[in-house]
Amino acid sequence: MNPTIRRQTLGDVLRRTALRVPGKTAIICGETQWSYAELDALVSRLAAGLAQMGVVQGERVAILARNSHGFAALRFALARLGAVLVPINFMLKAEEVAYILRHAGARTLATDSGSAQLARAAAALQTEVREFIWLPSEDPSEAATGMHRFDTLASCQESLPMVTLASTDLLQIVYTSGTESSPKGVMLTHDAVLWQYVSCVVDAEIAAEDLTLHALPLYHCAQLDVFFGPAVFMGGTSVITSKPVPDNLLALIEKFKITSFFAPPTVWIALLRSPAFDAKRIASLVKGYYGASIMPVEVLRELAARLPKVRLWNLYGQTEIAPLATMLGPDDQLRKPGSCGRAVLNVETRVVDDQLHDVRPGEVGEIVHRSPHLMLGYFHDDERTRAAFEGDWFHSGDLATIDDEGFITVVDRKKDMIKSGGENVASREVEEMIYRLPQVSEVAVIGLADPIWVESVTAVIVLKTGQSLSAAEVMAHCSTHMASFKSPKRVVFTDSLPKNPSGKLLKRELRQSYANVA
Repeated sequence: MNPTIRRQTLGDVLRRTALRVPGKTAIICGETQWSYAELDALVSRLAAGLAQMGVVQGERVAILARNSHGFAALRFALARLGAVLVPINFMLKAEEVAYILRHAGARTLATDSGSAQLARAAAALQTEVREFIWLPSEDPSEAATGMHRFDTLASCQESLPMVTLASTDLLQIVYTSGTESSPKGVMLTHDAVLWQYVSCVVDAEIAAEDLTLHALPLYHCAQLDVFFGPAVFMGGTSVITSKPVPDNLLALIEKFKITSFFAPPTVWIALLRSPAFDAKRIASLVKGYYGASIMPVEVLRELAARLPKVRLWNLYGQTEIAPLATMLGPDDQLRKPGSCGRAVLNVETRVVDDQLHDVRPGEVGEIVHRSPHLMLGYFHDDERTRAAFEGDWFHSGDLATIDDEGFITVVDRKKDMIKSGGENVASREVEEMIYRLPQVSEVAVIGLADPIWVESVTAVIVLKTGQSLSAAEVMAHCSTHMASFKSPKRVVFTDSLPKNPSGKLLKRELRQSYANVA
């Protein structure tokens, strides 16, 4: 039997959606709008153009670019050709980008007008990159010289070469943004990502009727594979933007009558604090998703009060599980505030001690998983792969508790647990207490070296506009409501907290910036 008869790859998913709903709008980005039939045909021409360029099955092709229709189409064209996507964070420095290019062995690098200079600088640092592809941006821009143009490649009239592709073949290598000395390349197959799509459709209720705004970076697996990919899988309409700032987001939600939107808590907080926020402007919105970090309980209550029509989901996971692992649904948001819920359809999740025994309800342990979503391993890194799968479970590195109903609450990353005066302090617990102060817009709690406490609990706080608060008031509030060893010993006020483009707080940068705070 020809294996293509039973094949299910990412390229097949787009073709089948186009056959079901050919005339339906698939993508809107700036002035560009494609139906599913147009997108499917363009992706095949683009894949053929890539083949004419010399891109072959199994080759790693990197993308260093902001969100655009070009990024979206190239993602599917690589999958159809059997090439391997390597998305790269455009906020990295040239040497950091070069490390990924070298490690992945990428010969081809796709970029856009905003990242072309960085792309060229990184490629020049002893990498194998020899070919560049220029991608169109959300806003019109001039193509960089010396690069293959997206529109030229997508006009190729040659036939797409036959490739023997299986669902177990490698689809993408996504490099983690952890705190280790070098990022890890997470290898994900077609079937890992597609099994994850099924979990998203069932547990996050991704539907064909959704009109979804994709604003967080597509280089990150949350936006790419929890929302954009499942939207195509189901035949929904995707509005793509590269500007996740409140004014733009509010305008797009209003203009296109967006029904579904994902953002980390930091972006939801920014929307609530924006002078342009008006619930009437975004009345079409009925599905709201958050992830990357837990939504502060006080902000969760504010969202429920100010956007009562919006049903909220908390989606938790990490790159290595493609990335969805657990879900807290709309009915449990206020019943289980702060929880990341229970394992989704195709995931088995436990909270265990160091001997892989299940912890009792309320005890802290590590989250571990088994799932067809999971990665093959880390690219060219057998040692860290073995460590991640010790005991035949994938070790998340997240510390959590589990209650008697099976709901999991993340306490901290192992690396973010503060060791103060011989006691363990979960930074998130202190953050939740500080969020109870109405003057606080954002807070991050970190541990800083201390000659007495080993690490002192330090709160870095952003105040709401026009509000005032003293360090003494913060300390008094915390010491009144929690054990003294958990209460901050230092309080710092700042205008903003450092975040990556996915909205995740960069506590490592805070620890570096405030290392010498007295």
